Amino acid sequence: MIVSYNKAYVGDVLLVQLSTEAIVKTVLEKHGDLVLLKEESTGEVKGFNLFNASEYLQIEQQGNVEITEELVAAIDAAIIKNGATLNLDVDLTPKFVVGLVEEKEKHPNADKLNICKVNVGDETLQIVCGAPNVEAGQKVVVAKVGAVMPSGMLIKDAELRGVPSSGMICSARELAIPNAPQVKGILVLEDDAIVGTPFQA
Repeated sequence: MIVSYNKAYVGDVLLVQLSTEAIVKTVLEKHGDLVLLKEESTGEVKGFNLFNASEYLQIEQQGNVEITEELVAAIDAAIIKNGATLNLDVDLTPKFVVGLVEEKEKHPNADKLNICKVNVGDETLQIVCGAPNVEAGQKVVVAKVGAVMPSGMLIKDAELRGVPSSGMICSARELAIPNAPQVKGILVLEDDAIVGTPFQA
């Protein structure tokens, strides 16, 4: 689930995306302040807009909104209050975590890419990385599949030059860290960073 809110430019509307797949043909279903966005051919709800959002929940952020249990509960309550039925299956696990680069090997089809095996605590991910400074043994910041970058980009499973990649090893600039160096290269964390823990910029 991806949630965004920008009262200054969009109005008092909470925009919620439930699927990473674009809708081929949209059908709108209105329930009070709630408008469901459905795929015509399947009836699947791919997203919804909640109008007069500030009447249902407190939102301090502008742009992408952090998904918390409290936010999901407030959205659930708003859905029920507007007479709709919608089951929100939300993954609340952290999407930006500390990872350990366990292996690095050259990409067979691209000189500037490396294939990294990155331990993120509960699993090891294969991530194709183009950063010139990535090395085995580093503690790094990993944006897992489902993460939304500060730029608005959604991290998805991908295939880069024929090699599957699940996630992204991040630079300070990509994480929008204040005064981040405007150069290519991932953010390398201190050795005492704990693998699998959420990363907070």
